[in-house]
Amino acid sequence: MISRNILHDLQQWKTNDYRKPLILRGARQVGKTTVINLFGSTYDNFLSFNLENRESRRLFEEEEPLRAKVGRMFAWKGLKQNPGDTLIFIDEIQNSPQTIALLRYFYEELPHLHIITAGSLLENLVDVKTSFPVGRVQYLALRPCSFREFAAAMGHERQYEYLREHPEESSSFHETMMSLFNQYTLIGGMPEAVQRYCDHRDALAMDDVYETLLQAYRDDVEKYVRKSKLTEVIRFILAQGWNYAGEIITLGNFGHSGYRSTDVREALQLLHKAMLLETVYPTNSAQMPITPNMRRAPKLIWLDTGLVNYAARIRQEVITATTLQDAWRGRIAEHIVAQELLTLSSKVSETRSFWSKNNGGQGAEVDFVWAADSLLIPIEVKAGHNSHLRSLHSFIDASPYHIAVRVWSGPFQVDDELTTMGKKSFKLINLPFYLVGMLNEIVARV
Repeated sequence: MISRNILHDLQQWKTNDYRKPLILRGARQVGKTTVINLFGSTYDNFLSFNLENRESRRLFEEEEPLRAKVGRMFAWKGLKQNPGDTLIFIDEIQNSPQTIALLRYFYEELPHLHIITAGSLLENLVDVKTSFPVGRVQYLALRPCSFREFAAAMGHERQYEYLREHPEESSSFHETMMSLFNQYTLIGGMPEAVQRYCDHRDALAMDDVYETLLQAYRDDVEKYVRKSKLTEVIRFILAQGWNYAGEIITLGNFGHSGYRSTDVREALQLLHKAMLLETVYPTNSAQMPITPNMRRAPKLIWLDTGLVNYAARIRQEVITATTLQDAWRGRIAEHIVAQELLTLSSKVSETRSFWSKNNGGQGAEVDFVWAADSLLIPIEVKAGHNSHLRSLHSFIDASPYHIAVRVWSGPFQVDDELTTMGKKSFKLINLPFYLVGMLNEIVARV
């Protein structure tokens, strides 16, 4: 079984004196149920219910005092309530708006009980007339496996953790870790794909895994929206949108579809809520806070690079590329870095951004900007000599900060640099792909 980093966040939630019922958000098949079942084993009492089951729904929806309901839950499961802590896991809770409303009463009347819920498209219920317990619940996001989780599943946890403490010694493990990261880029982080690859080590024998995942997302379309026009647009995006992964896209006539920008924007927003993709907007400022410019064209990033490789039919190109920057005109390298950046936080609200500026007809664009404490860190995914990082230099000249990151296929090193135009000194962190998951820690040390 793959060990997931979110278990640490769940343990912190468990011991928090101000704990509220937890809603675990994540796209379908990212492993929510598996994680909670594993976490439940740390409790004296663990009750798990799936509200796709009619009998389970009836148990929660019947009118009765909450304490009596809890007692009946144990009886219905045929379990004796042991002394100690109790976790109740309510899966697929979106099937019962009454149970969603019940979360506030668990919080107010039985705060000693630990309640975790999960469900596909749960966030969409905020937009309908459901008594959603705003302010009485908290959230965590579970995303596809990070490279750290992939490396551990592949038996390289000790090497990874050593590099966490000693990134300056990356050259000792560089070829091994780059090879492993290339495998991760090809396979992606969907737990079933990762587990299958760990078991058989055959990257091209998993078509059924990816196809089943994609079909499940297509089958969910009617759950996203009831309006036929939007259903049509969402179906188009789920069929063709993978081809535009990592690209800056135009919403109007997206993918030569003929659809209006308003319809495409609404469809993308719904898919974002389902945590299947993100439209990453640029910021024009080189300092905190990050303020996205929603009037500019966004970059399209899907939840998982392995799914992109399969759906866009570019796996062979990724396999045969000399370096990641060569695969799919560099878009796959950028896409996997975007995926890794999102694993740095389990906040549902976490988003990504890139920097764009136009001065007198001379544009500059940095692949990503990332907030690390009070710093805004520019990140370029690029090989080559430092002097070729013109956009990154432009960002540093425009910002009050003195740290920049170049993600590349070389070993870790930190260079003292001067910007080309402003002659401003800064630290350039040359970060190998496999250390992106340590970005916050490494920036804090520099």
